Amino acid sequence: MSLDPTLPIKLDSTSNGEYAPWPVGRTVTHAKQLAAERLAAHAQRTSQSRRAFLSGLCGAATTLLAFNEAFAWRGHRGGFFELPREAAFEPAAAVAAVGGREFIFDIQTHMVEADGAWRRERPQAMSWLAQTPQGRCGESDPLRCFDAPHFIKEVFLDSDTDMAVLSFVPELPERNPLSLQEAARVRELVAALGPGRRLLLHAMIVPNAEPLARQLQRMEQAHQTYGIAAWKVYTQWGPKGVGWWLDDPRVGVPFIEQARKLGVKTICIHKGLSFDGHEPRYAACDDVGRVARKYPDVTFIIYHSGIEARRPEGAYDPNRADRGVDSLVKSLLDNGVGPNANVYAELGSTWRLVMRDPTQAAHTLGKLFKYVGSKRVLWGTDSIWYGSPQDQIQAFRTFQISREFQERFGYPALTPELKADVFGLSAAPIYGVDPAQARRRAEGDPVGQLRAAYSTDPQPSFKTYGPRDLVEWRRFRAVHGVGPA
Repeated sequence: MSLDPTLPIKLDSTSNGEYAPWPVGRTVTHAKQLAAERLAAHAQRTSQSRRAFLSGLCGAATTLLAFNEAFAWRGHRGGFFELPREAAFEPAAAVAAVGGREFIFDIQTHMVEADGAWRRERPQAMSWLAQTPQGRCGESDPLRCFDAPHFIKEVFLDSDTDMAVLSFVPELPERNPLSLQEAARVRELVAALGPGRRLLLHAMIVPNAEPLARQLQRMEQAHQTYGIAAWKVYTQWGPKGVGWWLDDPRVGVPFIEQARKLGVKTICIHKGLSFDGHEPRYAACDDVGRVARKYPDVTFIIYHSGIEARRPEGAYDPNRADRGVDSLVKSLLDNGVGPNANVYAELGSTWRLVMRDPTQAAHTLGKLFKYVGSKRVLWGTDSIWYGSPQDQIQAFRTFQISREFQERFGYPALTPELKADVFGLSAAPIYGVDPAQARRRAEGDPVGQLRAAYSTDPQPSFKTYGPRDLVEWRRFRAVHGVGPA
């Protein structure tokens, strides 16, 4: 009998388009097969359909427990998903382990403007996107599968996310799959009761696009017109294929000074997940510590924490700090930027990459908490590129660094308080958000009402969206260039 491969917690090779999909290997394959077997057996035992069992918290708990068994069998000892065995059958135990009431603030989400002018520049996009899992959502125009209604469903209805930041891909404004105008429209659609808005906006800035004066002017216009919450930049990308450093006096310094002048002093920088065909050195974090030391009044959020998809993370090693998370750690150490200073590490795509390898997950999170700071690791998921972020939320809720790694490497235990900080409490002050107030207002806003109604009969897709193998990834690159970030 063939088993349905659908799982409520997704471990797979899907990429967000920036990096080539990474085959999962035998360990993850075994974990998924074991989880599928347990889900079928437990659904039968509880007299539920498989779909109904998957949609409940016991389904998520069953999957995570199966992962534990498979990973332990393969010798992973750095981390594990911490939950009792009875959570697989007892709803109350599952709620206690996998459910949660944390304030969840996802500071990296994405969507596509289906009717945007950009698609005239990329007419081939429709044919490719139609072949992706999300492109098969049932819309006659596949691009609508990535638009506002689907974004709202995946992020706000099918997950526990309370607030989010809508970000942009690396492209010039006229070619970007999401315009600031559409992002602002979606912000109003998704949200809002005054300062309790659910969706905040970035402005994508390309300081190395000539002329620089025009880019600085765009910053002022974005701030005045759209009330943006932060800036988003890609130091490894440029319209001529040439990257830049944050402390480059010709590009980076004028950009940072303009941000300070405008009073929007939160800068989100894509680091790691280096783009094929671009100079990889600009994906490293060498410049982060330098600008953090020079501008202590500016908040620097390092998207992806500097991780590289095909570079395994271990304990911090200064001799391997040219790339990856270690490049961020070394940059901070070399410049005397201590934990809980003005540098933050964001987990979009990072957590999803390492949650299929508990040892790498333990090292990645452990290093970030130890060197960047326990109050400086922020939640982000890169959704909608991966579908609903609910599985990432549930996996993180239950993950624990082993006692062995805590004692050997000085990593902290992942307490509920620490996880609550990651999920949203640490990001809230950066964006001027009062979590308790935002929560109260969200319960009565239109999205809150939709969520309450939807929860009586949820219809999650359990799909992962994006390129799944090298063939799909190459097609994606042909359409989108470096792809979403």
